[in-house]
Amino acid sequence: MMPWLIFLFVGVFDWGFYSHALISIESAARVAALYGSSASGGNVSASAICSRVLDELKISANTSGISTCMALPVIVTPSCTTTAGLNAVQVAVTYQTLQLIPIPDLLTGQATLHRVVQIPMRNNNTCTAVS
Repeated sequence: MMPWLIFLFVGVFDWGFYSHALISIESAARVAALYGSSASGGNVSASAICSRVLDELKISANTSGISTCMALPVIVTPSCTTTAGLNAVQVAVTYQTLQLIPIPDLLTGQATLHRVVQIPMRNNNTCTAVS
């Protein structure tokens, strides 16, 4: 019976870790897009958006000591777009989890998660190039 309990514990641990990572990157993308949508004069700063994402992900594993968002485990891609005729900010966040215990045919042990959020600019400001 013990091998089945260990197998069950490993599965629950992995799914819990992945769920936490999903919730964290969704929140990080939302916060960064909200920040970008309220940028004064429509000037959206990529470094400020990266900073917001890293602040949200600071409790996640695999992100301590990261200062840029250009390579895995955290990649942030902000851009300007239009949605339903409104100027908008789009933020894409990609996060790679730590290597966990793989379960053959169920869990690979590591996941790369990706979330994209679009939010219209406040007061329909023109979104200028993200730099």
